[in-house]
Amino acid sequence: MNRIMGRYNAALQDEMAAIGLTTPQMRSLAVLSTIDGILIRELAVYAVVQQSTLSRALDALARDGLIERETDTEDSRATRVFITRAGREAYARLWPHMSRAYEAMFKDINPDEHAAFVATLKTMLRNVRIHDF
Repeated sequence: MNRIMGRYNAALQDEMAAIGLTTPQMRSLAVLSTIDGILIRELAVYAVVQQSTLSRALDALARDGLIERETDTEDSRATRVFITRAGREAYARLWPHMSRAYEAMFKDINPDEHAAFVATLKTMLRNVRIHDF
């Protein structure tokens, strides 16, 4: 699984660099594009990025105007992250490349095999899950 994701990330490297994004930044924007306003600790889980690495990635995204951080209204120690319009635009530029890389991984795999593989991965994820989300 590491080799597959490594190749997927490598396939996106040039496109990410052209937009000025790293892999942790790209993963953060991908998550935020579907779950906006998430807590940083949850974003780390969904983006599969260590919190220390994520912190640096978020600093850069905020500096570039791609995200905004706000203190959580229920817990002043927690911070929520929101994607900005510029962040959505950057992600929209990257999305076609991500989609093509995904399609390339599943080339010559029939729909039934694809569905079974995804179902197996979801089961594996539930089996190793340590968070409630």
